[in-house]
Amino acid sequence: MPKTIVEKILSAHTDTENFKIGDIIKARVDFAFANDITAPLAIKYFKESGASQVFDKKRIGLIPDHFAPNKDIKSAEQCKLLRKFAREYGIENYFEIGKMGVEHALLPEKGLVLPGDVVVGADSHTDTSGALGALAIGVGSTDLAAIMALGEVWLKVPPTIKFVYSGKLNKWVSGKDLILYTISQIGVDGANYKVMEFSGEVIRNLSMDNRFTMCNMAIEAGAKTGIIEPDEITLEYLRGRAQRPYHVYKNDPDAPYEKIIEIDVTKIEPQVAFPHLPENAQPISQVGNIKIDQSIIGSCTNGRIEDLRIAAQILKGKQVHPQVRLIIIPATQDVYLQALREGLVDIFISSGAVVSTPTCGPCLGGYMGILAKEERAISTTNRNFVGRMGHPESEVYLASPAVAAASALAGRIASPEEVN
Repeated sequence: MPKTIVEKILSAHTDTENFKIGDIIKARVDFAFANDITAPLAIKYFKESGASQVFDKKRIGLIPDHFAPNKDIKSAEQCKLLRKFAREYGIENYFEIGKMGVEHALLPEKGLVLPGDVVVGADSHTDTSGALGALAIGVGSTDLAAIMALGEVWLKVPPTIKFVYSGKLNKWVSGKDLILYTISQIGVDGANYKVMEFSGEVIRNLSMDNRFTMCNMAIEAGAKTGIIEPDEITLEYLRGRAQRPYHVYKNDPDAPYEKIIEIDVTKIEPQVAFPHLPENAQPISQVGNIKIDQSIIGSCTNGRIEDLRIAAQILKGKQVHPQVRLIIIPATQDVYLQALREGLVDIFISSGAVVSTPTCGPCLGGYMGILAKEERAISTTNRNFVGRMGHPESEVYLASPAVAAASALAGRIASPEEVN
């Protein structure tokens, strides 16, 4: 019987034979992880369960990235819990702040999540790693406690929607624009508990950084995960990174999909998602005159080196609008170091931006860029819900690094074409 890539991964990780869509199965987990918000509760339940050890000291990651470096006493206590648990149970992949990064950028970068894996994280944007051809799903902290002890997860087999992207990308259109456009077409519940598989000639020509961005935001359409079939671009990314052997799974030619949606990218402009849902995306040409107070470039969605290069290309030799705060956050220490070596940080600071150590920070309204009442931000993050970045009467507009950088210069939401 022909299978999708997800069905093949599940078949290799379960003892359940001949399962079908909708069945509940138990699957073996290759890698599990949590952050400084979700891990403390998982640790509590892990200890209450009576477990004496974790399922594999090499296959668990603890990443203090949301409120780290610690913003207050409570966040310091949460990070201390992670540190103590990692030492007590011999967990090898604990990332102190000098080594850490935003978890969904850090783990692929370090070669800890790989093609063919079942990856489980206590964070909704775990689906980012689907760009490698892994089945990457987010779970709650209580589920993660059981996974850390047993190395297994119960899940319902999801159906797959295949998205086929064809045509030639317009200038300044990136993976962020493709996923915002896609969500605008199907809605924030358009893929509820389904796999969004991204394919077609456009995806085959996308860089890994853009692929990570697309899979990262599959959850914003309600998806169980996003996934991209591995190819030579994937394998090149993994050379010198992969920490262990891995298996590449590919779809059978006649694999069963719930539906196939074809998208012609030639009509897609840079996109801007209006408050307060990612589905409210509009082309940049229809945005109008919307003044902003803040621009954020970073997060697990768009804090990678290509994102920073695009921002620097637009900002070089120019000055941030005097009424705008531009905050740039490299997603990992390695990205930060590469940006330093390439002179990007010099460009950012010379333009009037501030550059932060890696952190999720403002994305979830944590710190490093909280909005006051009636302030507006354009952001490369993944959510623009009410109060997501601060005051419930603030507004967040989602866009690519190119649009976020151009907007920081213009003092309003603007196309890169306007400032170049």
